[in-house]
Amino acid sequence: MSAFFVSTVLIFAAELGDKSQLVALWFATRYRWWLVLAGVSTATLAVHLGSVAVGLAFDELLPERALLTIVGLSFFGFALWSVRGDRLDEEPGEPRLGARFGAFGVVTAAFFLSELGDKTMLATVSLAGRESSAVGVWLGSTLGMVLADAVAIAAGVLAGKRLPQRAIAVVAALLFVAFGSAALWQAWR
Repeated sequence: MSAFFVSTVLIFAAELGDKSQLVALWFATRYRWWLVLAGVSTATLAVHLGSVAVGLAFDELLPERALLTIVGLSFFGFALWSVRGDRLDEEPGEPRLGARFGAFGVVTAAFFLSELGDKTMLATVSLAGRESSAVGVWLGSTLGMVLADAVAIAAGVLAGKRLPQRAIAVVAALLFVAFGSAALWQAWR
């Protein structure tokens, strides 16, 4: 049980103020809170299961530079999506990507991509290599992440009701560009 508790506390603390909280907050202003939480939970279970497997079996799955480049570029895509919005030719209220994949699929895929190469993913890899219970690390790190992102989802729900949607989109886009730039700088410095 110690692997579970250690992982929960460490990952919760590492996730506070992280870019994936921004992703969760942003989606909470666009979709129902429970869909965002379900998507975040599903993506986190998958990412952390992979992280535990990597931590147990390999030193590195991908070179860090390649992983950070993919993550950085994906954040530029999120920035463009934030500013441009979902509507071009679709019916009002139905997001174009959501029509193809559903809100749950969009949130899950975006959150999964935002977690690749993230500090919480790397922390989970480290914990899995160090702790005796791989299942404890997997479930504990997942719980810590979901709890931290639930805070961001709650903030997104509240912000979405009180702030203009355009202001949220512009701020989110600026933050996505900043995080994407930081990831690319870290990859290529």
